[in-house]
Amino acid sequence: MSLGRLLRALVFALSCAFAATSAYAAGGVIALPDFTQIVQRHGAAVVNISAAQAGKGAGPGFPQLAPDDPMFDFFRRFIPRKPEHPRIDPDNKSLGSGFIVSADGYILTNAHVVEEAEEIIVRLNDKREFRARVVGADARSDVALIKIDATDLPRLTIGDPDKLQVGEWVVAIGSPFGFDHSVTAGIVSAKGRSLPDENFVPFIQTDVAINPGNSGGPLFNLKGEVVGINSQIYSQTGGFMGLSFAIPINLAMEIQAQLKASGRVQRGRIGVAIQEVTRSLAETFALPRAEGALVSAVEPDGPAAKAGIEQGDVIVRFAGKPVEQSSDLPRIVSSSRPGAQVSLSLYRAGVLREVGIVVGEWADEGNPRSRRSERAKPAPNKLGLVLGLPTPAQKRERNVEHGLVIERAQGAAARADLQVGDIVLAMVSGGRQVALKTVDGFTRLAADIKDGQLVTLLVHRGSGTSYVTLRAGD
Repeated sequence: MSLGRLLRALVFALSCAFAATSAYAAGGVIALPDFTQIVQRHGAAVVNISAAQAGKGAGPGFPQLAPDDPMFDFFRRFIPRKPEHPRIDPDNKSLGSGFIVSADGYILTNAHVVEEAEEIIVRLNDKREFRARVVGADARSDVALIKIDATDLPRLTIGDPDKLQVGEWVVAIGSPFGFDHSVTAGIVSAKGRSLPDENFVPFIQTDVAINPGNSGGPLFNLKGEVVGINSQIYSQTGGFMGLSFAIPINLAMEIQAQLKASGRVQRGRIGVAIQEVTRSLAETFALPRAEGALVSAVEPDGPAAKAGIEQGDVIVRFAGKPVEQSSDLPRIVSSSRPGAQVSLSLYRAGVLREVGIVVGEWADEGNPRSRRSERAKPAPNKLGLVLGLPTPAQKRERNVEHGLVIERAQGAAARADLQVGDIVLAMVSGGRQVALKTVDGFTRLAADIKDGQLVTLLVHRGSGTSYVTLRAGD
């Protein structure tokens, strides 16, 4: 090939490549978003939160959701983990994030970030620090509203998470591992995600890199509007693994409005147990499609029973909103005002019916901290310990089959650095190791301990276990 032909061929190839690249970019496919404007305009309204928790070290690690589905091994909330050995002295602080929603100092964050906090310090982007008070916290949605005494603060614009599309870019700003105002980005992976033990929140799933300390921080769309509060991650290691979950901001704002008005959240209930409608169940119950919530039990004298709802009914609409999956019903009912009279649609024996019902009120709401403090506290024994049975979720979280969780530690136990949330697996005394399975069993063993006696406990904390020796007595 002559030099001239070679040059003409090269020019032609380059022009084709340039045209294809230009068309590709013009179609909006190749162009990547620029996040700098979001950070510059809205980063100042994101805050770092440090909460000092009396009697509660960070040793127990992340509070976790109880997974019923093997796909979700550990849904970890984002409180940084301290060293796992019980002998290490914790600083009794948790770190999280939050964001300003009003210029007079109201801040949204996660309830678990400020749970049982004795002191909350909020640090702004300009390095100013303020003490904050908890206006209210709702454990079920994991939303908390706190307040600092300041004015003319930058605040964020609230967006509409219903307009989010799967595949859309989103941005998170927070304090992972205490690194203030770190920015990460990703896409929306799914919407309306239901998680085990979480009936009231239709989570936004993303692949944004979220780590301990991001908890309570904002999730932005590309307009710079907040569309969610980063709340949970899926992780087998405690770090980011590509699955993050955010509370939709419209739900969070409804919660904060109630917290601001009364310090608590009211939720509706109707008193039924439900299950998913499978294709085979739909055929059995003569339904046109596999949708709705199948009523498996009705609470005696509850709102549903009074309305005439029966076991075997399939609820497909509540208060004008469709119930496509069983998980939709708790969310819709809980957002209804207690005492309101609403209509619902249900199938009974294959026939669609309309039923009126008066919504009841969920009884166990309120500040989880105050509920704990109202519980009767048994007196510690000579070891300075009050132990209780761990929940199934705690057992699954720690991967233990037995043991008792520390609810209170003072005296000898406090001197040995045992902490609330540690799980005591066994007691060693007189050369004999006894597994602890019941509170009564521990009480009997503790009753035989004499002042000054050395007792060794096998303690589980985080993902490790170790023996801790303490001397009985005050």
